[in-house]
Amino acid sequence: MKIYKTQAEVEAEIKDEVFASGESVTFECSVTVKACLRISGDIKARDINAWNIDAWDIKAGDIKARNINAGNINAGNINAWDIKARNINAWNINAGDISFYAGCISCVKFVCKSIKGRREQSFYKCLDSEVKITG
Repeated sequence: MKIYKTQAEVEAEIKDEVFASGESVTFECSVTVKACLRISGDIKARDINAWNIDAWDIKAGDIKARNINAGNINAGNINAWDIKARNINAWNINAGDISFYAGCISCVKFVCKSIKGRREQSFYKCLDSEVKITG
């Protein structure tokens, strides 16, 4: 696992507008990434901000974060307090409050405190079970 403690350490890893890692990463600081994130392992962070920049897609096995702000999130599992995203596609979602633009889809499990689409025709669903809203 690679650990990043400063924004400068993260920026030093960006090559050709891509932050890539073949292993899990831990961000021990809030990061704003002006690049595409390509992580082969897990992402552990307090805050990841990838909104309105070149990191529209976050692809990872697991994302564990306090807040996620991104264009699109494609992940195996999402465990977060709050998610604000354009579109979310995941295997499992376990979150606090979710705010999304157009669509939010989970394949197996979908649990959250609240969920709200910001677009009139937005939708959310879980393919294999019911969406459970705990709030």
